[in-house]
Amino acid sequence: MILPCLNEAAALPWVLSRMPDGFRALVVDNASTDGSAGVAAEHGARVVAAPARGFGAACHAGLLAAGTEVVCVMDADASLDPAELSRLVAALGGLEAAAGTAGAALVLGRRRPVGRGAWPPHARLGNAVLVRSLNRRAGTRLRDLGPMRAARRADLLALDLADRRFGYPLEMVLRAAGAGWRIGEVDVAYRPRVGSSKVTGTLGGTVRAVRDMRRVLGQVAS
Repeated sequence: MILPCLNEAAALPWVLSRMPDGFRALVVDNASTDGSAGVAAEHGARVVAAPARGFGAACHAGLLAAGTEVVCVMDADASLDPAELSRLVAALGGLEAAAGTAGAALVLGRRRPVGRGAWPPHARLGNAVLVRSLNRRAGTRLRDLGPMRAARRADLLALDLADRRFGYPLEMVLRAAGAGWRIGEVDVAYRPRVGSSKVTGTLGGTVRAVRDMRRVLGQVAS
């Protein structure tokens, strides 16, 4: 279970206490300044460092460090509940069975907002615009670029993802679709995050994320 982490000391105790049986938390500390790495270690997580800041950089460092056959990725801000990971892994097995022995698969958690402020309008609009562009380019029929995901580690490494910023999640889906993967969605609860948002909770963060993802759309499609 890969948890990219930038200054999430307040959220980590709840997140790590919700880890389901059979899952081991791998917190990737992306140069936090609030003691997140120490909090993660105190709560039983394995901690690796990704000193070069960037969401994609943290995810890639976690993917390289992970030792499990199946990996999950999710935000460490308590907006998503790790207890739902088991359903994503079960859905992954179902997609793989349908694809046969040669098929790879990716499962995304489709966010269903719970509580006020869970998904600000500007962030939801940015996501909708990107999903439409993705579906048009990749032939997918997704409804969300869900930040909770499950796939096989070897398959993800084989995609050779290059983005190290906010474009990483979109590049993953684009390249997976291009490689013929089966891609599915599972509804998951999406709650107001703990602490201040660095991405979709602010207008500036949403603009940066959309800009990075549009850049990836142009690069991968070209």
